[in-house]
Amino acid sequence: MDMAKYRRIFLEEATEHLAEIGTALLALEKETANPDAIDLIFRMAHSIKGMAASLGYDAITEVSHRLEDRMQSIRSAGRVADPEELALLFRGVECLEAMVRAVANEQEPKPDPELVRILAEVPAPVPAQPKKKLLSLTPLLP
Repeated sequence: MDMAKYRRIFLEEATEHLAEIGTALLALEKETANPDAIDLIFRMAHSIKGMAASLGYDAITEVSHRLEDRMQSIRSAGRVADPEELALLFRGVECLEAMVRAVANEQEPKPDPELVRILAEVPAPVPAQPKKKLLSLTPLLP
């Protein structure tokens, strides 16, 4: 099996996926309940995890798996909880980018154990957004 070929494909696709995640994170900065951005980040993290696992990049697999799990929690909540959680997502992507660069430079990708631990923590429940009061369309009775 030509591992160099698969490594090249991994690097191309992971780089594209990370760029898409970055764009989606910027969208989440503007609207924390953007379902398209949330789903995209989840899917891209899942794809990176699968590609990394198939090539034996265990550190990348671990971080992308934890990022995917965190995104599943965010999907369930319907939005990013707060600026700290958004910052954590950016940190996760930066870590993945550094590890992909390490693979490109033929170095061993090194995870950030503290980041992996924090990503794996179950996030606090997201408080419900206040419901908008609907105006009644029925006329008031005397």
